[in-house]
Amino acid sequence: MNYVNHTQEIKKLSEQPTVDKTANVYNSYLGAWTEIGPRVLLVDSMIGDYTYLMDEVNIHYTEMGKFCSIASHVCINPGNHPMWRVTQHHITYRSGSYDIDTGSELDEEIFNWRKAKRAKIGNDVWIGHGVTVMPGITIGNGAVIGSGSVVTKDVEAYSIWAGVPAKLIRYRFEPDVIRKLEAIAWWDWPREAIAAGLEDMKNMELFLEKYS
Repeated sequence: MNYVNHTQEIKKLSEQPTVDKTANVYNSYLGAWTEIGPRVLLVDSMIGDYTYLMDEVNIHYTEMGKFCSIASHVCINPGNHPMWRVTQHHITYRSGSYDIDTGSELDEEIFNWRKAKRAKIGNDVWIGHGVTVMPGITIGNGAVIGSGSVVTKDVEAYSIWAGVPAKLIRYRFEPDVIRKLEAIAWWDWPREAIAAGLEDMKNMELFLEKYS
């Protein structure tokens, strides 16, 4: 039996997005201090400052806020198929892939339909391992989605959802606390103010008293 203990160094991020060499990012905008992990697929999306995506995350047509924590194997806005057609297979809207000439390699109607159902993820949202967020869903600030969930309905701010399909478990805080946090909107503070307030953020009561 051999003892193994790899040392973990604290990763140093920067204003320039950190994108793993195995990630594929297309037509997307990345905020400052963002991290895009191994084998991520990001398409036509916007990722806010300080948000990180762990390995094998798949995101299409999504607007995501700041300070989001996205665990591995999360899928946001997976591609719907045209169930109303005779076949829902790629062949009717990607005929070029099968060397069939229909006058256009791609059926833009289907892709525009998909793009129109953009997902919206708020700030400081935590999405657990293996979650699927269906097209067009909105998730509010401070929400939590439990691992393995399938989100089919909009999620309110500071609520916790889990299950297949995901259902409301509870709210993280009382309504008055949630209202104050939304009003403070600390995620929009300048970097200097966030750095100065980190210790205050560890105590909810003191934080609200000081910044409300």
